[in-house]
Amino acid sequence: MISKIKKFYKGGVSSPLLQDSKLITSLYQRHRMQVFLSITLGYGFYYVSRLALSVAKKPMLDAKVMDVQEMGLMGSAMLFAYGIGKFANGFLADRCNMKRFIPTGLFISALINLLLGFTTLFWVFVLLWALNGWFQSMGAAPSIVSLSQWFSNRERGTYYGIWYVSHNIGEAITFVGIAFFVSTYGWQYGFGSAGAICVFAAIIMYHFMSDRPETLGLPNICDYKNDHAENGNGVRVKTLTVKEAQLEVLKNPAIWILGISSACMYISRYAVNNWAVLFLQETKNYSLMMAGSIISSSPIMGILGSVSCGFISDRFFRSRRNIPNLLFSSMVIISLLIFYYTPPGHPWIDTIAMGLFGVGISASVTFLGGLMAVDISSRSATGAAMGLIGVFSYAGATLQDAISGYLLNANKVTLASGAITYDFGPVILFWIGAAIVATLLPLLVWNANAKE
Repeated sequence: MISKIKKFYKGGVSSPLLQDSKLITSLYQRHRMQVFLSITLGYGFYYVSRLALSVAKKPMLDAKVMDVQEMGLMGSAMLFAYGIGKFANGFLADRCNMKRFIPTGLFISALINLLLGFTTLFWVFVLLWALNGWFQSMGAAPSIVSLSQWFSNRERGTYYGIWYVSHNIGEAITFVGIAFFVSTYGWQYGFGSAGAICVFAAIIMYHFMSDRPETLGLPNICDYKNDHAENGNGVRVKTLTVKEAQLEVLKNPAIWILGISSACMYISRYAVNNWAVLFLQETKNYSLMMAGSIISSSPIMGILGSVSCGFISDRFFRSRRNIPNLLFSSMVIISLLIFYYTPPGHPWIDTIAMGLFGVGISASVTFLGGLMAVDISSRSATGAAMGLIGVFSYAGATLQDAISGYLLNANKVTLASGAITYDFGPVILFWIGAAIVATLLPLLVWNANAKE
């Protein structure tokens, strides 16, 4: 059984190299766009099957299905499994067939969401949500492996940035579309609608995905684009085997520093994703739909941050990411201060702050959450680099959910009517402090050379 599974997911064998240059160009253009659209839209739906809990929190709290601390533990279980899975699946992805690997994770994640609408048992929620985290980890690193197989070094930043729009697409669908189902029909339909949509998306994704170019008789992307990595002296960098390249990733201190930076930025990112809707409802008295609409400005404007950051760094900074990252990370801090400390009754300011946050966080996570590490890693270890960064990133996200849930529960206030409200002051300091650390740490790895 295991041998059959390994055979099914193993990367395809290289076909004889095609000699017709026009055919090579035609196939490359068609498959590049199909792969790119598949990983961009497909990973967007990964997010839909990940964020259904975020918009269902308030109705679940009102129905006393669980309390905020239990929700924090549930979120931590998912993110812990995701972080470990991202590391493992990142290393596996360097050797696997992406046409089969990526759609599998989305399909099973969708089935888990469907099951979540049929239970109210806390331990079942935790188990299924943790399992969802593992299959969620079959999306990001494998997507970038596929991106590296089909797009060269000089164009990677631009396409990586556009790919990152997938996060924003998924978040927007969730905070508006899934929120509609929750508001209209109840929290169970949030999970059910997310699952149904993502089953369909997984099938479409499988149809249009492709394995690496060599399996189609095409040259590898470096040869096709004549874009080989060079060191600081203009000498072409030696191509490493998968094993050599993955070991090099593990030994590179710059990648570990970037990982810690990403962990801190993910604390701020998931603080908004997982708690901002509740924050607006509790502290500024917005309805669920109003709060969801305000938060949706983040993923919508995040599209601008994702697309522009890669293009800007490729076009104006010769594919160097350090200066743009510093600018966008500073934007995250400023937007959080505006959002959290603006008093109630100013929805337009809240919306603008979330839009600014979306631009900054999308760009920062594009850089810190993978692109900067991929740039200084061998192409044959793209998955390993993404996997190692992923462990740090989702360790931060896991820490965020656990600490945020604890701080909110420790600072809850029971009103005379018996209703419970939450003081967000302490947890906000934690979220903003993490963003400051994430902005400063990358200054330690200002220069690094690209790999082949």
